[in-house]
Amino acid sequence: MSNIAKAFEHGKAFIPFITCGYPDLETTEKIVYAMVDAGADLIELGIPFSDPTAEGPVIQEANICALTGVDKVTTDKVFDLVRKLRQKVTIPMVFMTYANVVFSYGTERFIRKAAEIGMDGLILPDVPFEEKEEFDVVCKQYGLELISLIAPTSHDRITRIAKEANGFVYCVSSLGVTGTRTQITTDIGAMVKLVKAAKDIPCAVGFGISTPEQAKKMAAQSDGAVVGSAIVKICAA
Repeated sequence: MSNIAKAFEHGKAFIPFITCGYPDLETTEKIVYAMVDAGADLIELGIPFSDPTAEGPVIQEANICALTGVDKVTTDKVFDLVRKLRQKVTIPMVFMTYANVVFSYGTERFIRKAAEIGMDGLILPDVPFEEKEEFDVVCKQYGLELISLIAPTSHDRITRIAKEANGFVYCVSSLGVTGTRTQITTDIGAMVKLVKAAKDIPCAVGFGISTPEQAKKMAAQSDGAVVGSAIVKICAA
C-alpha cells in the first residue's frame, strides 16, 4: 500500500494546503507541524510560481509574496524545508505546483529529488491528462505518485482519467480557479461514482471549500476534502 493510500484508511481524509514560504519559510514549518497536530491526514505543499493559473487571488498573492518576500523562495529552498519537516512529519505529503517549475528545474532531477527527500506525490493542475505521460513515466521510475484531477467538465474523460490514476483522484468541485465559495453546486457524488466504477481509488474534493460545513458536505460524498484558500487566508492574518 502506498503512503498516500494510508491517508484514507481511517475514514474521511482532511487534506490542508499551504503555500511554502508564505509569509516565510519558518512560519510554513510551524504551520505544517500545527496541521499534523490538528489531525491532517495528508498535506499539500505548494511550490510558489509566478503565474499560478489555477489559483484565485488569495493563493496568487501568497505565491508572489513567497517569491519576492524575505525568503525569496526557490524550489531548492522548498526541498530544504521538506528535509527538515521529514525529521518529524510521517504523514503523506505531496507537492502542488506547475509544469514550468518542474521543467525549469529539470523533470528527472526534480522528481528524483522530491522522492529522495520523502515526498509522496505531485499535483500539476496545468498538465492535462493527455499530456501527463512525460511526467508520469518519471514519477513511476522514482516511486512518486502523479495525482490526476477531474473537473465538472471532464464528463466522458473521467473514466479514462480514473483508470490511469495514482494515489487519489483530485475532484475539482467548481469551474474556474481556487478560492472560497459560498456555495458549491457541482454533483460531486456523480463524479465520484464514475471514478469508482472505473477504479477502486480514493477521491478527494477541492477548490472552493471554505467552511467546516462545506468540508463535511463534500467529504460525505467522497473520501476527503482539500482546503486551501481558507487556510492561506488565515496564514496572512
